[in-house]
Amino acid sequence: MIHTPVLFYQVEAESYLRSLDSIAEYSQLFVLTDENTHTHCLPLLNGFLGDQSYIEIQILSGEVNKTISNCEYIWSQLTAYQADRSALVLLLGGGVLTDMGAFAASCYKRGLRFVNIPTTLLAMVDASTGSKTGIDFKGLKNHIGLFSSPLATLIHQDFLRTLDLRQLKSGVCEMFKHGLIASAKHWQLLKTQIDHPEQLIADSVALKVEIVSQDPTEKGLRKILNFGHTLGHALETYFLNTENPLLHGEAIAAGILLESFLSAHYGSLSKTELDDISFTLNAYYALPQLSKKAQEAVVLLMSHDKKNHKDAVNFVALMKIGEAKYDITYTDKALQEAFDFYNTLTYR
Repeated sequence: MIHTPVLFYQVEAESYLRSLDSIAEYSQLFVLTDENTHTHCLPLLNGFLGDQSYIEIQILSGEVNKTISNCEYIWSQLTAYQADRSALVLLLGGGVLTDMGAFAASCYKRGLRFVNIPTTLLAMVDASTGSKTGIDFKGLKNHIGLFSSPLATLIHQDFLRTLDLRQLKSGVCEMFKHGLIASAKHWQLLKTQIDHPEQLIADSVALKVEIVSQDPTEKGLRKILNFGHTLGHALETYFLNTENPLLHGEAIAAGILLESFLSAHYGSLSKTELDDISFTLNAYYALPQLSKKAQEAVVLLMSHDKKNHKDAVNFVALMKIGEAKYDITYTDKALQEAFDFYNTLTYR
């Protein structure tokens, strides 16, 4: 059953973790980490768990490791420790770890309970909310996955102190997106508080939860959450195999610039609003130029996008800042114009 999990912040999250043994009545407790969260985040979690014992499973960080082979490693570790269906898994990490960890937990013995503990801004405002799980496959992002809800999602801002500025900015992009598709007020507030985005985490999450609650399995309205992602995911996949891979939020920022142009020139987004979006994102992110080789690769990668129907690549378009429409298609000519526009913006 798909549902929107309860979200706990700060003090409530700490209280939940301290009483976890009585809340979940687990047979065994596992904590999934990567090399970064093991070092920087696990000590904080230990303080919250008190004397509750657990078994740590550590994987390698990064999008390149979001694979079926890492799931096999998680499953092998759960099997080696004889985890039964009453076991509980705490997912301590960013979007890659929570996506993959949730997928692995949901498949093991037809489903273990898991709790998301996002440690990056990106995971707090996006990846850990909405019950999507998944891994990359054959070079295609989130190609294998399922809908599965956590027992709870615990957001604690102390974990943000472990991040560098680039990682923080990556998370801000999903907050920008939430404002663009659902709340002009959130978009404007975020621009004025860009140096302290953590103050708007709860507002950003609430926007996503409201959309997901109306369409849990993405049959309609929830598709608007993919604004910037049709092109953005393809860009992220392309640059993953280059010397300068993009973080998720950086790729989505590029996707938003491209899809905002398409929204303005082939829809109803005003030029004034396009200029606002373009100036804000181009000033905040250092984005790469897109060569002809990159453009051709991105177009090919989009043919595998999950939102496609038959031979049509589906996009989300902005009607105006705060309002979006899904299942939009564009011509090859329109895409080329968008690439040309983007390269004029990102020229340094």
